[in-house]
Amino acid sequence: MRILMISDVSFPRVNGVSTSIETFRRSLAALGHASTLVAPAYPAAVAAEAGEVIRVRSRGVPRDPEDRLMNRRAIQALLPTLARGGFDLVHIHTPFVAHYAGVSIARELNLPVVETYHTFFEEYLHHYVPVLPRALTRLIARRLSRSQCRAIDALIVPSQQMLATLRGYGIDTRAEVLPTGIDPERFQGGDGQRFRAAHGIAADRPVLVHISRVAHEKNIDFVLEAVARARVAVPELLLVIAGEGPALAHVKRRAAELGLAGHVLFVGYLARDGALLDCYSAGTAFVFASRTETQGLVLLEALALGVPVVSTAVMGTADVLKDAKGALIAPDEVEGFAARVVELVRDPALRARLAAVAPADTKAWTATAMAERLVKLYRSVVATHPSRPYTRPVLAATEATRAD
Repeated sequence: MRILMISDVSFPRVNGVSTSIETFRRSLAALGHASTLVAPAYPAAVAAEAGEVIRVRSRGVPRDPEDRLMNRRAIQALLPTLARGGFDLVHIHTPFVAHYAGVSIARELNLPVVETYHTFFEEYLHHYVPVLPRALTRLIARRLSRSQCRAIDALIVPSQQMLATLRGYGIDTRAEVLPTGIDPERFQGGDGQRFRAAHGIAADRPVLVHISRVAHEKNIDFVLEAVARARVAVPELLLVIAGEGPALAHVKRRAAELGLAGHVLFVGYLARDGALLDCYSAGTAFVFASRTETQGLVLLEALALGVPVVSTAVMGTADVLKDAKGALIAPDEVEGFAARVVELVRDPALRARLAAVAPADTKAWTATAMAERLVKLYRSVVATHPSRPYTRPVLAATEATRAD
């Protein structure tokens, strides 16, 4: 099959959506299925990518300097080229410009269209439009989700909890629960001592690692408060935060307010094929408390590397952790979360037991298995889509291009 993907974000922008796109594209290619990704152009250089990528000119997004807004006219200008691409299906990954452009392309090329609902926007939007009441941003997010889901042939959702939420909105679009998998071979060999040495961390110091985009919806304030409580029992405790994002200045201020100077280390974004693995492996435990994850890939990455996890189990993280033997599920309240951290840090035997079984927790989440399921969905959607000739606007644009 040939798949046309479109997304408002991709690498070098680091987040779960970018990781999901790259993981699926690599796995699809290994299975013999080609994909072309339409994504924003970024000011920063982009490393080698899997398959063909068409970069579209873009501009910055207010209040979120990491993201880019693609130019709709530039996407529209791609139609003659895309019409000759022999695509079987359009796969949309984000609900902004990419959604509307992707639906338009699919209709003009008479292709079926699927979309992945990567982000729990009901609990996300109010952080970026703080002037509006939270109840209003929730209403907007729900109405927008209903409208967008009506425009597609099938919906891909990373977790059962997210699907239940969307059904609660009244969305009845065909849907498949299909999380992003991980490649176990890419999550091996992290050197925790190397990371500790590079950052001046004593070999025996208890370290909690948190890896995510530093954004308000990641609930990092909660983690900081839990660390402040846990320090009463474990005075030398250190929290390492790897990532960047729009809430970085706020998180640093909050750490200072909680008296955590010398107990929180910010290391920014790390290379996924080296320093990031070392960072995970440096952890006595990996900690996570997001309430808005549709999946929580970082939990699988930590487990794959044999790092015990302490996490709440809310939304998508509940799916990841429901059968995990290498994790301690913590209450969604600061005191209880801190108690689980202290329990793990103080018990070497418990840590060793969790670390030993953690990699096995990821066996059901391999990238290849998830890609095979995705191909099955693609084929089913294509088989039920009515076949008609390309619409007149595309034919006209194609002929004009040939004439040039």
